[in-house]
Amino acid sequence: MLVAGFPAGAWGTNCYLVAPAAGEECLIIDPGHQAAEGVEEAVAKHRLKPVAVVLTHGHIDHVASVVPVCGAHDVPAWIHPADRYMMSDPEKALGRSIGQQLMGELTVGEPDDVQELTDGATLRLAGLELTVSHAPGHTKGSVTFRMPEQADVPPVFFSGDLLFAGSVGRTDLPGGDHEEILQSLARVCLPLEDETVVLSGHGPQTTIGQERATNPFMRQVAAGPGGAATGASPRRGL
Repeated sequence: MLVAGFPAGAWGTNCYLVAPAAGEECLIIDPGHQAAEGVEEAVAKHRLKPVAVVLTHGHIDHVASVVPVCGAHDVPAWIHPADRYMMSDPEKALGRSIGQQLMGELTVGEPDDVQELTDGATLRLAGLELTVSHAPGHTKGSVTFRMPEQADVPPVFFSGDLLFAGSVGRTDLPGGDHEEILQSLARVCLPLEDETVVLSGHGPQTTIGQERATNPFMRQVAAGPGGAATGASPRRGL
């Protein structure tokens, strides 16, 4: 399997291109702020044919390049219905203090073809299989994508802004909820195998085992009711 990832834009949001191998069809995950050029470079380098864009949530740092990327390759974008409005109205999703800073430089809107994600669905696209888990807390429509183990490749988990190396997504923007993100960690992340590779929306690659052992928020939910996230790391992104 091929995963080509790069951090894009002002927030260093990780965009991923995923394919069974070089020269084949691919999915594009979270083409955010200023990601279009990086997408085209990766497509050319690995001789890929995009067939869909899939989005972990609707914040502008993850969706800002959806329209040009989908338009360039005539492909649909997949997003959870609770976050769909953010593509056209990012200011409402971020709050005016952040949104006003962005509106002058960004063209917002939906691509021509938008498909909606549902919890527990399995997407079979580009010769790949992704299991969708609704994981609210960072936003109401946040989702994750899990790929099963393949040959010598361990399971891969695209966590969006639910889980980072050492931290979790912020919950202080509209639609965020601290208790909800802890519930999503417990329901979606804790059951995964330790060897599962975590590719998040911001920051470096990690594993579920590493986060289970060291991430204060994962340790809190593993401890059950009454646990506390001591030594919590700063949260990243929007």
